[in-house]
Amino acid sequence: MQFESVMGMLIIGALAGWLSGKIMQGRGFGLIGNVIIGIVGAFLAGLIFPALGFSVGGGALASILHATIGAVILLFLIGLIRKAG
Repeated sequence: MQFESVMGMLIIGALAGWLSGKIMQGRGFGLIGNVIIGIVGAFLAGLIFPALGFSVGGGALASILHATIGAVILLFLIGLIRKAG
């Protein structure tokens, strides 16, 4: 994996994590947490969307949208687990 790929993944993950924290009303986890939430959210969306037949296309904007939707789903699931515990 090249350095540019890693940096792109981290930047998109940070943006997606930050956006999902704003969408879910302040459930952000700081810079490192947002990057992790964004990357895991992108992975989660990568598993869910093809099974549903949903595609957001290609490019940086589509990647951010894809990762943000996955991160919102992840934050929602984390909220459910916290309420149950």
